Formats: sequence, C-alpha cells, structure tokens
Amino acid sequence: MNKIPSVDLGDFLSEDPNRKQKFIAEIGKAYEEIGFVALKGHFLSEKLIDNLYAEIKKFFDLPSEVKDKYEIEGIGGQRGYTSFGKEHAKGKKEGDLKEFWHFGQYVEDDAKLAEEYPDNVQVKELPSFNEVGKETYKQLEKTAKYVLRALALHLDLDEVYFDKYIKNGNSILRPIHYPPIKEEPKNAVRAAAHGDINLITLLMGAQGRGLQVQNHEGEWIDAIAAPDELMINVGDMLSRHTNNKLKSTIHQVINPPKELWGTSRYSVPFFMHPVSDMPLNVLENCIDEDHPKLYDDITSGEFLHERLIELGLIKK
Repeated sequence: MNKIPSVDLGDFLSEDPNRKQKFIAEIGKAYEEIGFVALKGHFLSEKLIDNLYAEIKKFFDLPSEVKDKYEIEGIGGQRGYTSFGKEHAKGKKEGDLKEFWHFGQYVEDDAKLAEEYPDNVQVKELPSFNEVGKETYKQLEKTAKYVLRALALHLDLDEVYFDKYIKNGNSILRPIHYPPIKEEPKNAVRAAAHGDINLITLLMGAQGRGLQVQNHEGEWIDAIAAPDELMINVGDMLSRHTNNKLKSTIHQVINPPKELWGTSRYSVPFFMHPVSDMPLNVLENCIDEDHPKLYDDITSGEFLHERLIELGLIKK
C-alpha cells in the first residue's frame, strides 16, 4: 500500500447499517495493511482547532525561563512541559528536534485513579491555554471511543469492549513544537522513526509534508491529511493485544528542505491509553494455527513503564 486510506466517522455514526459496516470494513482493512487512516467526521470544530493552535503558539513563544518553570521533575514527563531534545526514539541516543507539552486525563468518579495520575499543570501566563487544551482532549477522546468501537466489531468483540478500559484512561494530549532548524542536525530529525506505545493515536497537524509512514515493503510514504482530517494510527498496545492482526506502523517526522529550515512546525497527537490494569493479553480470537501467540501476558501499565524507560523519560 502506498497511500493512506481516508474514512469518514459519519458512516459509523449513521443510522444506516450498510454505511456503518462499510466504515468497519474500511478501517479494519487499513489497520491490517498499513496501520494508518485519515479520518473525517471527527468531533473537533474548526473554531476549537483555531483556538488550540493560537494558544499553543503563544505558549511555545514564551521565554525559556518561563517555560522551564513548567517542567516537572520526577514524573517522567507525564504532565507539563518537556524541553527541546529531551525525548529520543527507542534505540536512538540523539534527542528529537522538538519541545512539547502534556495534558493528561480529567478523572471523573474515581478517587483511586485521580490519586494515581499526576495533576495537570496550569499555565498562569495564558488564561485560556488549559481550558482550550481540556476541551480538545475531551473531543479527541470522544472520537477515539467510536474508532475503537468500530475496531471491536472488526475483531468480533462486543462493540463496547474497549469502553471500560478507556474511561478515565491514562491518555495524553501532546502539543508539539518543532522549532526552526539553525544548523545542520547531526543524525537528528524532528521525530526519529518509532512506533507509538498506546492503543491508537489521533494526530492533528499532518496537513503539510513531514510525517512519513513505513509500509510493508519498507518504503517511506508521505502521510498528509486533508484540512478536515485527523491522521489515526494503531499503537503497540493494540497491535500486541491483537497478535499483530492490527499493525503498529513505524513512522517519523523528517526535517524540512533547507529552504524551509527557518519555519516552525506544530502538531498535536492524542495518545489514547487505557487504564493501567487493562490486560494486554493476546485476544483468543486472534490466535490460530497460522497465527500462534506472539506475546507474553502483560498489563498496559507494565508495558508503558518499560517503554518510558526505553524512551529516556524514566530512569531505571
């Protein structure tokens, strides 16, 4: 496959069983073949998107000494600010050419989880920053819920199979700033080749060239969304849970051509995580004679911890 398929969530949400089935078949096929789709019909309004980009640009334009106040030690970068070059891909020692912010879950009706998750960090200098971040988080979480319902049906599970695991899940909204490049990077790119850790990732800001996906032939193909689309991909947790039936695809963000080095790039992924005690054990209906069980049993929390160590965000 050398092009990212496009699907419309409106088909799944319609009252028409044929349209609903069409969406399930299309997204299932795409995730088995390349692990990425471009999705129309999500719950983000144009106004909310515009407001979010305005707020995140204001934040990343703040002086370093102000942003650094919001880098919280000892929580593995789970909330607040992570400064330029701190994160690297698994197996890489060079830091990615980016800085980012993390909004986390807004826990409802669960005191134990509220205690388990770090608090969201409030930016005092920008009164609307946290409010707009929270609304974006909620709308992307809602979009992800319906995508996972479609995937549950594709996997012959109950439609709401994932609902109990993603309610109050450890999901993260990550506005990223890739600053202008000032000198030839030494072995570093804006985001080195990697797979995502989580169940699925919903990406805002894939409208320009930069994001690339590696297909099964090992070729890098451009993943460019239309203005009204999100790019949504399978993460390692979902791939593991389905015995690699649904593919977690390696992807990267390449550096722009030299004439565009002076420009910033912004993107905003939403990493849909379940609660930490979700068992990621391989689903029985994804195992057969031709597809033996590939992975040991593990919870999502244990798997996340292992991966954060590999990424350099948590020290052993």
